[in-house]
This record gives sequence, structure tokens and C-alpha cells, in this order.
Amino acid sequence: MTPSTSPTAGQSSAPAAANAVTIKNFAFSPAKLTVKAGTKVTWTNTDPDTHTVTSKQGSGGPLKSAGMATNDTYSYTFTKPGTYAYYCTIHPFMKATVEVTP
Repeated sequence: MTPSTSPTAGQSSAPAAANAVTIKNFAFSPAKLTVKAGTKVTWTNTDPDTHTVTSKQGSGGPLKSAGMATNDTYSYTFTKPGTYAYYCTIHPFMKATVEVTP
């Protein structure tokens, strides 16, 4: 009675969650996301405070969202493999990374 637990079931169980980051309680969740090159990642702010998604200073990274109010989203498609560190410019203690694999 366990046909739904086949090895391939895990890959299709929640495709939206695999490329989504939630901003909640002044934190990015997950704090480390791994995706394949060509994946579009979407951040959603669920906090009552405004947040940004911005590449770490000096990294030359591509992430530069405007201030995001509650329920606002920001998306970026990662095309090159690498590790992309980012933070919220309004609350610099909020930090996370996206690791992009080939």
C-alpha cells in the first residue's frame, strides 16, 4: 500500500518549494538553497516589515530587489553555476545563499 513512496515521488512532490524562499521572522528560509543553472528563484516577504534581496557587498552578484512590502515577491533566474551570497540591506543580519549547480 505504498505506491506513492516510490523513488521518483520525491522529485515531483513540491516543485514550487524547490525554488522558493520565504522571508519570515526576519530570516530567509531556507537559508541555503541549491538549484540547477537556469532555475528561477522567487522570494516572498511574509513579514510586516520591508525587506530586500541584495547580493553581498563586493561580490558583484546579480541580486538587487527593491524594498519588498508584505506579500511582495522578487524573482531572479540563475544562469551560471556558483554560490551567491545575499542579505537584506535594511536588516544586514539577515543573510542567506543560493548555490547553483550545472
